[in-house]
Formats: sequence, C-alpha cells, structure tokens
Amino acid sequence: MSLALKAFLVEDQPALRDSLLEALAEIGGIEGAGWAATEPSALAWLRDPAHHWDIAIVDLVLERGGGSGFGVLQGLRERPVTQKVVVLTGTADPQVRRRCEELGADGVFDKAMETEAMLDYCVALARAAGGH
Repeated sequence: MSLALKAFLVEDQPALRDSLLEALAEIGGIEGAGWAATEPSALAWLRDPAHHWDIAIVDLVLERGGGSGFGVLQGLRERPVTQKVVVLTGTADPQVRRRCEELGADGVFDKAMETEAMLDYCVALARAAGGH
C-alpha cells in the first residue's frame, strides 16, 4: 500500500501537464492519480468514489471546449476536508484569486511565477500525510 499523496491534474496543455506530473513524481511522496483536459471529465473522475485522490491541481482556462476550472471548483465544493484543491493558472490576478477562494480553492498559484510555490505546497501536504 502506497503512502504517496495522489494528485489529479486538470490541465488541457499536454506539455505542461506532462512536466507537472514529472515534477510531482520527482519531488517524492506524490504520484499522479490521473488527469483530465475538460471540466466534465475532471468532475466525473474526481466525484467517482472509486477514485482516490488527495489534491487536485486545476487550471482555470480549459480551451478545448471543456468548460473551466471555475466549474471544477464549483463542482468540488462538497468534498472531504482531507481533499485539497489548488488552482494553477496564468490569470491569477486579485479578482481571480478571490473568486477561486470563494469557490473553495485551498490555494491559488500563478503559472508564470508561483509553480515552485505550488510544488512546495504539495510537498508540505505529502509530508503532513506521512509521505517522505
């Protein structure tokens, strides 16, 4: 039985999705649980009780006809307190941050400047959960 934190990615850009999953795996204690490129597929996976996840990393802008990260946040408002949802977006202005927090985001990170901070947040969660 793995003690790794399970992270689910909602990101529609394959190159970014792959590099994030790789970075999470490299820092240890975090394994990719899966990913989705659209709001409906993300919510279908994340709400399925058969799927175990600890943190969802959500992009707000899902350009491939797939709704938005705001819809994912809205759809995950009723979740166990142990499941964290963070936003990693290129549009993290104060208004966007506030809206994400109102929708229940545990953290909001700017892709351009705060990707490392988001990874640090994940590492801290993994350590708190008993991963190393």
